[in-house]
Amino acid sequence: MESRNFIVPGLIASILMIIAALLTSLTLAREWETGTMETLLSLPLRPIEVVIGKIVPYFAIGMINITILLVASYFIFQIPIRGSIPLLYLFASVFTIGVLGLGIFISGVAKKQILATQMSFLTTMLPTLLLSGYIFPIRNMPLILQGVSYLVPARYLIHALKGIFLKGIGITILYPSLLLLAAFAIVIVGLAARQVPRQIKERRK
Repeated sequence: MESRNFIVPGLIASILMIIAALLTSLTLAREWETGTMETLLSLPLRPIEVVIGKIVPYFAIGMINITILLVASYFIFQIPIRGSIPLLYLFASVFTIGVLGLGIFISGVAKKQILATQMSFLTTMLPTLLLSGYIFPIRNMPLILQGVSYLVPARYLIHALKGIFLKGIGITILYPSLLLLAAFAIVIVGLAARQVPRQIKERRK
């Protein structure tokens, strides 16, 4: 019944969301502003290759951060890790890829750093804090908000983190959450790849 046992796993998801979505959307929005993205896309590369190239460095940063957070959780906050650490990394990796794709998609839509910041905050941070079960239990929300919470990817990551940290449950129970996170990652990365050439066409007009 220690509050830190429930706060820290949710905090991990929030930090990954900040680094992945907000940082990516801001950085790439600046590239749209300065025109370096157009220069990159003038090379003989497919849009999906450009998106993957943009995802890889931020994905590495996300994995470094999850490692630091796990070490801090165990040694500083003394949160028990009763489940599989590789499974935890698997969930964090799929979640990070999806949110990175969301950041790239937001940057392509916004094209300006200020607008990208606002869109990232509204589409990632607020839902993560309010609708993922991090602060408020989902079962205590109105039915409409409970339905909306199914669209928040952080809900599935937080559910998995709490289960792995505190209960030691495995993939046989958590696989629905993993499949939903994977579906989110595939869809949003595909949308990001489609958004890139569309923005180039609009700029050239």
